[in-house]
Amino acid sequence: MTKIPLRRFTARVLPIDEQGRVLLLHGFDPARPDVRFWFTIGGAVEDGETLQQAAARELYEEVGIRAGVEEFTGPHAEALIEFEWGEYAFTQDQSFFAIRVDDAVVSFDHMEQIEKDTTTEYRWWSSQELESTEEVVHPADLATILRKIAEEDGNAG
Repeated sequence: MTKIPLRRFTARVLPIDEQGRVLLLHGFDPARPDVRFWFTIGGAVEDGETLQQAAARELYEEVGIRAGVEEFTGPHAEALIEFEWGEYAFTQDQSFFAIRVDDAVVSFDHMEQIEKDTTTEYRWWSSQELESTEEVVHPADLATILRKIAEEDGNAG
């Protein structure tokens, strides 16, 4: 089956709690439901949005956490990736923004239906856990990014 090509620019969000852990989502590609992976919050920039505005919108839509654009730091990393998901073949520029969240209550209530259908859980991860896990995490260098953010903040990660 031929995939529909889609080029997009995305804001990826790294919510970091008071313990220096990052919030990740767990889910699967609807075309391959048996392959599970952890991934960062985020999505495509919509018309007229800045990357930070997209980050704030996606943070609310995907996990129910409200934040102002001025609360985000970064981008702490940027990458161009290619991957398939559902019926699409994505070419994606992604920029990673961090935000400090204390006592965050996570909710999937504002997700689009396809996101609700393919997101199974969430978890807070330390950089040590990311480095030692056997599970698939996207991006693969997330522990390095998390440590860089902690160093910039003057905290151990």
